[in-house]
Amino acid sequence: MQATVRLSDAGILAEEARLEARLLAQHALGFTREQLITRSHTPIDNTQIEPLLARRLAREPLAYIIGERAFYGLDFYVTPAVLIPRPETELLVEIALEYFAEMLPSVSDTSLPPCPPVIGGSEDGSGEGALADIGTGSGCIAVTLAKHLPEVQVFATDISTDALAVAQKNAERHSTVVTFLQGDLLAPLRDGQRLSAIVSNPPYIARTEIDTLAPEVLGEPHTALFDIETDGLGFYRRLATEAPDKLQENGLLAVEVGHGQAESVAALFTTSGFAEVAILPDLAGIGRVVRGIWRSWPKTASDEEAESL
Repeated sequence: MQATVRLSDAGILAEEARLEARLLAQHALGFTREQLITRSHTPIDNTQIEPLLARRLAREPLAYIIGERAFYGLDFYVTPAVLIPRPETELLVEIALEYFAEMLPSVSDTSLPPCPPVIGGSEDGSGEGALADIGTGSGCIAVTLAKHLPEVQVFATDISTDALAVAQKNAERHSTVVTFLQGDLLAPLRDGQRLSAIVSNPPYIARTEIDTLAPEVLGEPHTALFDIETDGLGFYRRLATEAPDKLQENGLLAVEVGHGQAESVAALFTTSGFAEVAILPDLAGIGRVVRGIWRSWPKTASDEEAESL
């Protein structure tokens, strides 16, 4: 109770403070929730909890203190090297799963039954059974998709080697196969590689908004938070223009967007030639994911003439 009050006094909402006090106690003592409840009337050695509580009172993110965060029913290892997985990002996973369920129903099964050998795709990562998560961070998107789509080849890129080390641990933790590649956005993918889907939760906060962010958010890696351009759309511009060279016919590009960005990102997709561009809302009704389907550019007379030569 005392920990809850102290957290609340530090500016953490009362309901969240109660949950966080329990999670800190569980982590410090090595208890499950049930064990903590059954020992509720037993004196607890606060010296084990106090160092963790002090870190949270300093507004260090809870996920970094306890070292993990739940995402789409899985627990992910996190460190200050990666963005903390958030519930709204689960919508991006759902959109990708729906796409594969429609395109390759035989390889998409979210109930995770035993699966037959790989079908679709090739050793170089091309074909119907391949996807890439761009800016993977903790790997929560890539690993979750690999878990639910065991026959699909999953690639994940990130510019940070420290982030990729965390993502690799999460892939191993959940017994999934993901090919991690270090580099900027799509650059690490092989030349000529064609994927059936590209998903991304890129940095989209404009640096002009830095003063509006909570201390916890500012404690996350800035390269994973802030866009390279002042309007927050820089990475979306690059993805919209670069993704067509990596997508096969009818390939999916789906991205998470920040509050108020959906219409602008959708316009970027349309300008780049994507079809069936749509904005998908999260549970709060906020446009959270923009997705488009890549159709190859219509052939011109000169194109057809060149092909006949």
